[in-house]
Amino acid sequence: QVQLVESGGGLVQPGRSLRLSCSVSGSNFPIYAMAWYRQAPGKQRDMVAAITSGGNTVYADSVKGRFTISRDNAKETVDLQMSSLKPEDTAVYYCNAPTSTGGVRWGSWGQGTQVTVSS
Repeated sequence: QVQLVESGGGLVQPGRSLRLSCSVSGSNFPIYAMAWYRQAPGKQRDMVAAITSGGNTVYADSVKGRFTISRDNAKETVDLQMSSLKPEDTAVYYCNAPTSTGGVRWGSWGQGTQVTVSS
């Protein structure tokens, strides 16, 4: 069974940076595209960044130019470097593998990591 473990969240001031990491076990990690999602209170969970098995990336407009997704296939991790953070980035962040139909490959989400941006 696939396990997703997110880490690196915390409380930061606006304009600062954070780096999130997701460890994936129990899957054939290198062949899958991976993505970071976030869910703010009372809102749906949305994708913010994705990276293909070959390293191509795509970002939500709201984070373009501020967030960078990367992956390490040897370590089976996917990271999200977040810069110039804004209060509206406050959310619980999760990782998963997106499918071509807009869903996710693994139904069991990790616990997520809380990011709070506040002065």
